[in-house]
Amino acid sequence: MYMFSEKDIRSVVDVNKTALDLVEKGFQKLEQGEVTMPPVLRVDIPENNGEVDVKTAYVKGMDKFALKISSGFFNNVDKGLPSLSGMMLLFSTKTGFTEAVLQDNGYLTDVRTAAAGGMAADFLANKNIKTAGVIGTGTQARYQIRALQMVRNVDNVLVYGRKPERVAQYIEEMEKTLGIEVKAAESPEEVVRQSDAVVTTTPAKEPIIQKEWLHSGLHITAMGSDAEEKNEVAPDVLGAVDVLACDSKAQVFKLGEHHHALEAGVIGENSRISELGALSLGSAQGRTKEEEITFCDLTGTGVQDTAIAVYAYDSLREARKGTLFEESSG
Repeated sequence: MYMFSEKDIRSVVDVNKTALDLVEKGFQKLEQGEVTMPPVLRVDIPENNGEVDVKTAYVKGMDKFALKISSGFFNNVDKGLPSLSGMMLLFSTKTGFTEAVLQDNGYLTDVRTAAAGGMAADFLANKNIKTAGVIGTGTQARYQIRALQMVRNVDNVLVYGRKPERVAQYIEEMEKTLGIEVKAAESPEEVVRQSDAVVTTTPAKEPIIQKEWLHSGLHITAMGSDAEEKNEVAPDVLGAVDVLACDSKAQVFKLGEHHHALEAGVIGENSRISELGALSLGSAQGRTKEEEITFCDLTGTGVQDTAIAVYAYDSLREARKGTLFEESSG
């Protein structure tokens, strides 16, 4: 069994076209019925505003699959700690033996989530994006915009966060990373009204985005709602958009923004909702007109975890990284 550190993992995996392509292929396999993916297992720790999720998926034909343990403790920011952490375990699909422990502290989750966001924007956002908006100032607020810039030319970024010091830090870092102007917004409403594409990246439990802020040509990717009680987008927004999309219908009707809209009677389980795999394979349509309003709900899937973990493992082995733990003979 190999063990790989976050430092080593970061040295071979990044938010780039390779990651996006691998995640897209994973979604294609899911659409084609070649993935076994059980429901998400989650443990809530409400007194510390925390949660631990377990996700996994077996992709037919692959010799390894991942089991991902991911934690989100959202008071950590006040302690000077990252909100997200975790690890991935790789198992042989032939023997069931553990092949590797990837102690990534949530990094691979961040990469594969950003890749899904880039994929969503590629099918749903307009070709010309003057302003990209982001609500939130954490890691995904950074990675989602990086992924968006991979598939679209973006002139500037508008960011809203509750804490001015974190907004200032975000602006300083992202202007260097993106090479474009990043500006602070006074409110989430300003972000939505002034942007061509918006990404929400918060653990909010009360809706942030409101229906009356929508405008022609807007695309929204909501990636923060990955638990029943989380809700970044008002339910009636989903009834007002022209194209609804998601990573997994089975998940978004339980965990995502779609389940709030379903409970509110805004949409039904038979509403037309396109999964990313179907969009990629051309069996569903994304944006067809510039004036359409599009929406994608990302809850995070086990197939993404297996895709990125196997790629990380192969890249790490090729680079001769990691520590090998030999089986004890006695």
